[in-house]
Amino acid sequence: MLKKGFKKMLAEANAVIETVSVHDALELYKDPNVVFVDIRESEERQRGAIKDSIHAPRGFLEFMVDPESPMHNPALPAEKRFVLYCASGGRSALAAKTLVDMGFEGVTHIAGGFAAWSETDGPTE
Repeated sequence: MLKKGFKKMLAEANAVIETVSVHDALELYKDPNVVFVDIRESEERQRGAIKDSIHAPRGFLEFMVDPESPMHNPALPAEKRFVLYCASGGRSALAAKTLVDMGFEGVTHIAGGFAAWSETDGPTE
């Protein structure tokens, strides 16, 4: 038996992170101090993504945001606000909690993920 399953992990994450609706995310998209971060796998991203989002797969996210890591992506500066998304919102909630645990501020994720974004007129590529 698992000590902590995904439901408990998601509940713990949601208790400490900020979640925005897709409509609020559309407003944030206009802000130059916000970076949209796609944490999905490459295969998922090939089927569409939020326009101008940065791809940082969940398995590499910690390395890509840490300036001390050889994998650091300078397109992910700590002073920006990150809006994370995945396919439906589960993985991005867990990833947002990881960034909060690392000390990042202003991290949020989109409720419903890319699926919700796709149902709006949000820009995609």
